Amino acid sequence: MIDELARAESAVATCADAAVWALSERDLIAALDATHRLQQRLAAVQLAAVRELDGRGTALAQGASSTAVWLRHRLRLDVSAARRLVGLAGSLDEAPPAVRDALASGAVSVEQARVIADTTATVSASAGAEVADKAVGVLVEWAGQFDPTLLRKLGTRILDHVAPDLADAAASAALAAEAARATRDRHVTISEQAGGRLRLSGTLDAEAAALLRAVIDPLSAPSGPDDPRCAGQRRHDALADVCRLALRTSELPENGGEPAQLVVTVDYDGLVRQLGAGTLDVGLRLAPDTVRRLACDAAILPAVLGGAGQVLDVGRQRRLVTGPLRRALVLRDGGCAFPGCDRPPRWCAAHHIRHWADGGPTSLDNAVLLCGHHHRHIHQTEWVVRLGDDGHPEFVPPAWLDPEQVPRRNHYHRRT
Repeated sequence: MIDELARAESAVATCADAAVWALSERDLIAALDATHRLQQRLAAVQLAAVRELDGRGTALAQGASSTAVWLRHRLRLDVSAARRLVGLAGSLDEAPPAVRDALASGAVSVEQARVIADTTATVSASAGAEVADKAVGVLVEWAGQFDPTLLRKLGTRILDHVAPDLADAAASAALAAEAARATRDRHVTISEQAGGRLRLSGTLDAEAAALLRAVIDPLSAPSGPDDPRCAGQRRHDALADVCRLALRTSELPENGGEPAQLVVTVDYDGLVRQLGAGTLDVGLRLAPDTVRRLACDAAILPAVLGGAGQVLDVGRQRRLVTGPLRRALVLRDGGCAFPGCDRPPRWCAAHHIRHWADGGPTSLDNAVLLCGHHHRHIHQTEWVVRLGDDGHPEFVPPAWLDPEQVPRRNHYHRRT
């Protein structure tokens, strides 16, 4: 299999160097169709590999919290794309073989295959495997004419075509299955962009969507006839208002051992001169005017950092016994320090490098931030954590994973 993939990769590399401008329009269209079929066939092979790796627990054995997180780090994917890959691999594994065959032959696209797998799963649950096999044939035929969105709509009435006597009885089951898919697919993704901005995307189920509209709609109305903001900008500002309102309540749970709060790190001299940019505890940068506005109503905690970013001293808040040390860890580590993990500070606990039971002190040079998964992983496996020469954490993998045992670091949270 590896040899065949290597030959295919070599053939594709040869095609990549070809002069497409020399092709006739007919040949160019044929090339487009061929690359699309090849892409789907390769996807079938990739999904089979993903499913097998997931079943073997390879990701967990190598220290990742899930197969999706491992794929993100291994293939440098967005985490949402990695989750879709794992989800689709699982869907196809449970689907009738004809669905995988259709994808492997290039007859359907990856997204069409997911629609067919979801639809046949519903049909199988309500009408049995024999009817589901008939539905696959019809849906694959329809896939030659319709895109995934329309194919899913048509699939809701597939029993009208393959088992009319069961169609009405299955309608309720289809609605229940759709509700289950909505629950499964619900997610919100927050990804960092240039300039300290965030991109917010996701899919809400019906209840969450209704709640969001109930809160956002009244706050996103135009402030007057001369409001210069577009609808998207008004919704953005409304979401920020909702977050401010939530932070002003006393009902939010603690996060990482501290009250829910906005934490900004800024150079004091820069703040005084009104020139200093700030950094949130999740690593995002804020403009000087934003920092000054937030500082009007904030508690200022002094922190002293060395030239390489080591935390030398940090101010204390009387109401928090462990606050100063945790603040120092957040400033140094930026989040879970395990290689490849992007968990933010408030999802993390402080781990003693030299265990407390073995006489290890509770100090900055004996502590590291780890999320729940990697905290357990460090305690249960042969990974070793230590501080490097620059005072930042590094992790030595077990010999079975890396015979050279080259230390690894987390680069997701580094600010310099």
